[in-house]
Amino acid sequence: MRQNVSQKMTVAVLGASGATGRQVVSTARRRGHKVIALVRRPGTFETGEALWLDVTNASALAGALAGADVVISALGGAGKGPTTVCTDGIRSAVTAMRSAGVTRLIAVSAHGVLETHDKSLYSRAVWAGVADRMRDKETMEPLITVSGLEWTIVRPPALSDHDAAGDHRTGVDLPIRLWSSIGRAGLAAFLVDEAESPRYVRAHPRITR
Repeated sequence: MRQNVSQKMTVAVLGASGATGRQVVSTARRRGHKVIALVRRPGTFETGEALWLDVTNASALAGALAGADVVISALGGAGKGPTTVCTDGIRSAVTAMRSAGVTRLIAVSAHGVLETHDKSLYSRAVWAGVADRMRDKETMEPLITVSGLEWTIVRPPALSDHDAAGDHRTGVDLPIRLWSSIGRAGLAAFLVDEAESPRYVRAHPRITR
């Protein structure tokens, strides 16, 4: 359950125009926070946009992050084919955050990477389906853990667009099954919860319905 937060924040959202990013933007705004929505195309949101045309451009991102209290990364690569969007974007974000003096980073990764890339049915299924995106997450995560930032890497299972209604569970050792999933709205709520009331600093929480 979200704690009562009286102090409003400035939340920068990477990947703001994606399916999860849009949910993060709307959730943070609904709770009264100022949002800096990083987008590649102008006009995605009515207010609060900052253009970030090239995810490898750390200097452009640093300027946009001025005044931010927390960065939430909902970056995601292309649906098919090799991608390095998450890795390139986080590499830039770490540099930009240092330049802007922002220390708190919450990033969406995926269950099934690194030490959770095991022989479980879930891991085997997700790697069979979206291996390129999982590789991108695997090369992204170490950039975060050695960054010196106050990071949280969230590892959800399969994402869906069902409503946020219903309870979700979180934990660093939460069992993830072949059928496990979380709605994007529920994930977004957890990301903003963690920004407001940190519980998993320098940890890899999992989340599922």
